[in-house]
Amino acid sequence: MTDPDPVAVKEALSQLRDVNKEKRRTAVMKLGMLGGEEAIRTLMVIVTNTTEDIIVRGRAALMLGKLGDVRAVDPLIEALSDSGYQTRLHAAEALGKIGDPRAIKALLRVVETDRDTVGEAARIALHRLGHPLAQEDAPPAQPQTESA
Repeated sequence: MTDPDPVAVKEALSQLRDVNKEKRRTAVMKLGMLGGEEAIRTLMVIVTNTTEDIIVRGRAALMLGKLGDVRAVDPLIEALSDSGYQTRLHAAEALGKIGDPRAIKALLRVVETDRDTVGEAARIALHRLGHPLAQEDAPPAQPQTESA
C-alpha cells in the first residue's frame, strides 16, 4: 500500500477545522478514502468526540471500518454508546469488519439493548467474529385450527 498524498491529507485535515459541518462531513470521507497513519489517528479521535457533529462521527466510524485497523477497536467500542444512530450503526459494522474479539462483550450489550438496525448490525458483527450468538426468540407459533 502506498502512502497517501500528503497535500490531500493536509487539505482534508484543514477542512476538519472548518465551522461548516458539511465541509467536515466531506473531509472525514476524504480521510477515510486516503487512508494512512494520520487519517487513522484523526478518525479515531473524531469518532469519540461528543462535541463533533453526529454525522461527522458516524462517517468517521464508517471510514474506520473501511480502513480496518485494529487500533480503532477501543474508540469504536466507545462509539457504540454514542447518542447518534449512525455512529452506533457504523461502529458496530466497523467492529465486525475489523474482526477483533475485544469487541464481543460490547457487541453483546448492544444486541441485548438495541432492538433496531443497530442491534442487527451488532448481531452480524458477532457472526463475523464467529460468536455463537443464540437465535433471537422466535414469536410463538399460531395455533392450528382444526376443521370440524
